[in-house]
Amino acid sequence: MRIQVTPADIAASRYAISPLGEAVSALRLCAGQHSAPGLAPWVARVRPVYERLRRELPEVGALLALLRRGGYNADFIQPPPNGTGRSFADELAVVRATPLAQAREELARNLAGLRTPPAYAMRIYRSPGVVDRLADAVEAVWTALVEPDWPRLRTILERDVVQRAGRLVTYGWGAAVAGLDPRLSWEPGGAIVVADRQPDVYSLGGKGLLFVPTVFGMMINYVEPPWPFALVYRASGVVDLLGPPDPDRPPDALDRLLGRTRAAVLRALAVPATTSQLVQQLELTLGGAGGHLAVLRDAGLVTRTRTGRAVRYARTPLGDALARDTPAGPTG
Repeated sequence: MRIQVTPADIAASRYAISPLGEAVSALRLCAGQHSAPGLAPWVARVRPVYERLRRELPEVGALLALLRRGGYNADFIQPPPNGTGRSFADELAVVRATPLAQAREELARNLAGLRTPPAYAMRIYRSPGVVDRLADAVEAVWTALVEPDWPRLRTILERDVVQRAGRLVTYGWGAAVAGLDPRLSWEPGGAIVVADRQPDVYSLGGKGLLFVPTVFGMMINYVEPPWPFALVYRASGVVDLLGPPDPDRPPDALDRLLGRTRAAVLRALAVPATTSQLVQQLELTLGGAGGHLAVLRDAGLVTRTRTGRAVRYARTPLGDALARDTPAGPTG
């Protein structure tokens, strides 16, 4: 598939974060519907919670029975985000406001060609309260699986948005697409190429592209209403920070060289960040994060750049070389 773009589409393109989308993706990850590099410890940690949700809430099973890869999924369950500041409650309110007739139409399309769901799930789909019941399932997943880690997850996503948006505006489409996903490439003639089996060609036509980074999800492209033209892609800097400490794993070389917390700071700077963002992501004190950054800077492993009121830290080539391909140990 090819998505034709022009320089004018740069100004119309935008980035958005979807807490609700992360909840749905986290559910699919726990159910084994897809995998995400580096998140096996997180899945192991939340599995008892996920299994409790499946036992206690039939709506969660009904939601899972709808979700599929390579086919249509009901749009009202996961509406497109429209900015970086929307909360989960904002997005869930959009879901709950779905007219019943629309929900039934989308569910019928979703179920067409799908293996027949369990009888309990079909009863939920046919119930007059199906919209609220499926929304309740998404809310339960958010509360149990995602919300406890959301401050760190949001920091990862916001940092990615800042970095990617800057590359798009400064260097253009080729730089914005580079590294998003192995299946995406830039065609110098003016097209984003998606390595799939679809021969279709689409044109943004000045409407721009919506970029949505994800921690728990996978690369997805949207080319049909109600979504705008959109790409969901794995955010940069998603490291193994969500798993519990493993007392049986010996410290790696970088941990022994720098100390575990300082090594974690260096790893986290795979994407440039402010001190406050590192505090959120690594659960450090402001003074502690500042002290580690000062040492890393004096050692030539990170640099700092002021942009307006913000000071961002980034790894130097030496810092990249030290942090590259090293497993993440627990901080502390």
